[in-house]
Amino acid sequence: MSEIDAKSREIIKSKIINKMQDIKSFPQFVMETMRKLNDPESNAADVAKSLSRDEGLVLRILKLANSGAYGMSRTISNISEAIALLGYKSVSNIVLAATVYSAMDKGLTGYALDRGELWRHSLMVAYTSREIAKKTEKVGTEDAYVGGLLHDIGKVILNDYVRFGYGIIVKMVEEKHIPFTQAEVNVLGFDHAEIGEIMIKKWGMPEAYRVAVAYHHKPNELPEDKLEYQPLLDVVTVANTICLMLGIGLGADGLQSYIFPEPLERLGITNFEGLLAEMIDFAASVSVDMGDMAGL
Repeated sequence: MSEIDAKSREIIKSKIINKMQDIKSFPQFVMETMRKLNDPESNAADVAKSLSRDEGLVLRILKLANSGAYGMSRTISNISEAIALLGYKSVSNIVLAATVYSAMDKGLTGYALDRGELWRHSLMVAYTSREIAKKTEKVGTEDAYVGGLLHDIGKVILNDYVRFGYGIIVKMVEEKHIPFTQAEVNVLGFDHAEIGEIMIKKWGMPEAYRVAVAYHHKPNELPEDKLEYQPLLDVVTVANTICLMLGIGLGADGLQSYIFPEPLERLGITNFEGLLAEMIDFAASVSVDMGDMAGL
């Protein structure tokens, strides 16, 4: 069988929609912490009070504040002081990464990803996005990090259904020479980017991240009313492609990975090979920090 019949496709699509209704929102303390981190009238003590409900997050933040990157001459043991030192954006990203870790740290057989590979890929895309944003100065570095971290979150929901149609999807990719995401749509009625956008919206996150997630496989198809998010989308798209080229989280959907020239042009990247070489060294340099994040 090379295709799934229309009735089966509608059944699958209906089940996917029903499953999305069961998506849990972030834990209450996480939402409260994120609100405080985005409230200009809150202070470090307010954030610390909310964060104190999760010992793992407190330890992670203290560890980062005491790392060599900040060059402190004394040990910081007060969480409020650590928050003030790191800044709200960095703390917000640590909280977000810890929250999505539990969802991503599992095997996704539908995408031929072993346990932890989706997390490793997503975190590496986050780091790479931040580094590219720093180099190009087209978008905020921390926004780039979040967009990269969340870009493949839809795979968590779609995995079971991709697994069901895996043979058909892969055969379609190989025989028709189409992207894995297009084969997902042909077989299931959705691709993981669409599902990811719905998840981000359900979580109440900013539109910029929804756009980055929804269009990271089609960066040249952004609607005119969303063009303000083009730089973020381009950064995440390029970072994702680089990580796939480096074999980081190269699952089934990496079978037809493609580097779009337009995002490179818009970002002012004229030497992609040079950037790729830099990112090889960069990937090695952040591997320790990635291990720390997995230990949350």
